[in-house]
Amino acid sequence: MLKTSSADLVAAARTRIREIGTAELIDMHGRDDVVIVDIRDIRERERSGAIPGSVHAPRGMLEFWVDPESPYHRPVFAQEGKTYVLHCASGWRSALATAALGDMGFEAAHLKDGFTDWVAQGGPVETVPPRT
Repeated sequence: MLKTSSADLVAAARTRIREIGTAELIDMHGRDDVVIVDIRDIRERERSGAIPGSVHAPRGMLEFWVDPESPYHRPVFAQEGKTYVLHCASGWRSALATAALGDMGFEAAHLKDGFTDWVAQGGPVETVPPRT
């Protein structure tokens, strides 16, 4: 039997991270000081599209891409003066990821209700072509 459920982990993460509502992120979209980070699997992006201009950082690589000491570090995560906003489909994975980054000392927020709500509220979406 599990000691802690996944729902409990998400609830605990949400008590210590910044959550951004969909309407607020739609208003923030396109600003030079905002980096929207899509942590969904590439197949989800190909199937459902993506927020235009978002950076794709698969959940399994996120901590490594953020860490400047990692051989996998990505410079997009070393920009000063940026607000990083993570998102997944429903806000669960991004809540956990945002908490993990906070534990590392990397400040980020997440889209509370995820990409599904972004689409439902009319946020812009771009097609992601299939990999070849």
